Amino acid sequence: MAQPDHAKKIFFENLSGAGKAIAVLTSGGDAQGMNAAVRAVVRMGLYVGAKVYFIHEGYQGMVDGGDNIKEATWESVSSMLQVGGTVIGSARCKEFRTHEGRLKAAHNLVQRGITNLCVIGGDGSLTGANLFREEWSGLLTELVEQGVIEEESIQKYSALHIVGMVGSIDNDFCGTDMTIGTDSALHRIIEVVDAIMTTAQSHQRTFVLEVMGRHCGYLALVSALACGADWVLIPEMPPEDGWEDKMCQKLSANRAGMKRLNIIIIAEGAIDQNNRPITTDYVKDLVVKNLGFDTRVTILGHVQRGGTPSAFDRILASRMGVEAVLALLETTANTPACVVSLSGNQSVRLPLMECVQMTQAVQKAMDEKRFEDAVKLRGRSFENNLRTYKLLAHRKPESELPVSSFNVAVLNVGAPAAGMNAAVRSAVRVGISEGHKMFAVNDGFEGFSKGQIKEIKWSDVGGWTGQGGSLLGTKRTLPAKHVEKIAEQMRKHSISALLVIGGFEALLSLLELQSARGRYEEFCVPMVMVPATVSNNVPGSDLSIGADTALNAITTTCDRIKQSASGTKRRVFIIETMGGYCGYLASVGGLASGADAAYIYEEAFDIKDLQANVEHLTEKMKTTIQRGLVLRNENSNENYTTDFIYQLYSEEGRGVFDCRKNVLGHMQQGGAPSPFDRNFGTKISAKAMQWITNKLQETFRQGRIFANTEDSCCLLGMRRRALVFQPVVDLKDETDFVHRIPKEQWWLKLRPLMKILAKYKTSYDVSDSGQLEHVGGNRPKELDASVAM
Repeated sequence: MAQPDHAKKIFFENLSGAGKAIAVLTSGGDAQGMNAAVRAVVRMGLYVGAKVYFIHEGYQGMVDGGDNIKEATWESVSSMLQVGGTVIGSARCKEFRTHEGRLKAAHNLVQRGITNLCVIGGDGSLTGANLFREEWSGLLTELVEQGVIEEESIQKYSALHIVGMVGSIDNDFCGTDMTIGTDSALHRIIEVVDAIMTTAQSHQRTFVLEVMGRHCGYLALVSALACGADWVLIPEMPPEDGWEDKMCQKLSANRAGMKRLNIIIIAEGAIDQNNRPITTDYVKDLVVKNLGFDTRVTILGHVQRGGTPSAFDRILASRMGVEAVLALLETTANTPACVVSLSGNQSVRLPLMECVQMTQAVQKAMDEKRFEDAVKLRGRSFENNLRTYKLLAHRKPESELPVSSFNVAVLNVGAPAAGMNAAVRSAVRVGISEGHKMFAVNDGFEGFSKGQIKEIKWSDVGGWTGQGGSLLGTKRTLPAKHVEKIAEQMRKHSISALLVIGGFEALLSLLELQSARGRYEEFCVPMVMVPATVSNNVPGSDLSIGADTALNAITTTCDRIKQSASGTKRRVFIIETMGGYCGYLASVGGLASGADAAYIYEEAFDIKDLQANVEHLTEKMKTTIQRGLVLRNENSNENYTTDFIYQLYSEEGRGVFDCRKNVLGHMQQGGAPSPFDRNFGTKISAKAMQWITNKLQETFRQGRIFANTEDSCCLLGMRRRALVFQPVVDLKDETDFVHRIPKEQWWLKLRPLMKILAKYKTSYDVSDSGQLEHVGGNRPKELDASVAM
């Protein structure tokens, strides 16, 4: 892949880690994805020539020393990417909180020449690391005075450098959109909720679920948003006095509306306005006493911390691990301890103590009953989640709805993608809340032309968030064929705005409708597209609804395929993924599953590259590595097919490894949507509907809607750290229409990272690498940080 001219590249000559020693430890509670972070730190550290050490059992291992601090090798982190928890162990250490304990820890590090620490943990672990750093020179002086180390050690090991990564399922650390482990915990919660909903429906039951999170309501709030829960209780926004009656009225109204179940989600730290705990038993007894509903309590507990990390957490942890090593290489004696963080889909570095102080400020605000301040301090992501939940879960009485005579149509176009239904539900409910009459179109523009359009009500979309595929039905048919009939249907149903949810065909459809405005006034209405496709090939957006679910399907399948070879002879698997000409699924799926190579259309390859990959794998297989994984995008090369690559690897690897191939096919498109896709679809669609409302008000003149400007036909996409509305005509220059992909794709910068972690010598573009920013200053004004959930 061609590198931009301005790129800083890592070679062994510059940004070298030669002579440096880096230690990595996990501390506090465990979280899925910690192993992926450890693996990335070890391999990136070794790649740049540094010595890397494991510190087993967290700070306890640092204090105890001995075999708890071991040098890491490349092979020692093999096969740990898909393992939950932390294989190097984690422990809470009282001794490290004492001066004597930190003195022992300093001695153990100096003995091994370690002056770079990568700490993966929560705010307590990171605060402890910062205190250790501040005391470092004093601790060394004390060790010299005790005669334990030589005086020149003070000069040689004068500064301790700290970089933190936040590993916590609670997502309670300010400054980052997502902490390592949060997405996986949401997967566990949603799996349980989906299962519970089937049994609850059978018996017309109410379920009260308690989820983890300590004093943070993130898991409860986002899981409530992802499953469409009837009620949620979180510590940051305690319910108003009299909430018990309101909740019972809501549950009763839902049952009256033919809903056969109720779901109430409670954060373990939920409180009322007087800071008194709200328990699951209290809520259960309340429902039974007031309504007489058959009610059950489920406390999820440590299930949420267990299991395999999600694709999101593996990618996040791998990116953060590499970024942490870069931060340690670039640090100086004056650089403050930093946290490697995520904003949108960009890596950023934030001063550790600024983040810790803001995190502590949230708890202080809650203790002082300044709950609105607590919500704001949690960040825009949390605020937006709360606002969206309120908008979708609680229907306003007819008397409170805005007066509007606008009809808005919503339809799916292109191939089905998990999360489409969540997006439709969100659009319908936000539209109704804004006073519009919502219409659902079945089977895309083909159905539109046939008049398959009907009004859709609030209750019609209940339970849609967890459904895969497209309940409205979707077709790839473009509107140009039926433009006259579609215009007739628009006129017949007085449609004043269009929301199109779909992939590349949706973009082409909007371009065709916009060009038809000169001939048909019916299309002179606000039109907006929300990207939804597993291929993630829509120009103007870094992410599409459905891509995360497909990545999880690929990652889970690759885990199983690799495991099938455990205990057998050395084996390499060739896996074909979907995506058309877009290599997103192959590349990012390769990074999440620990692939050795990923062949894609965007990065041309020839027989020499294939041969080099085979030789590289052959060398690895001669060591302790037992399994290899190679991904190929379905349209990466018309001649180097999956069969060809399988036969080549089989022949060239003869005597060292054997080969198997798998075509994953449409399983990547099916299944229940992931928590990420449910929430991404919900929030991006809500934002699109709010844009439609504003455009309708702007373009309403003399009793009718007339919108024919370029900015009235837009795509809403995520660009780096922001959700942006872009006129579709402006995206023409960014699009390769022949291959149906954007001309520039952000994820190509992740490919060298995959190669480095697979032990290839390559250059790595760090031009986008995180620069030290300040908390609160790391998000542009228009950012919807919750795009990263």
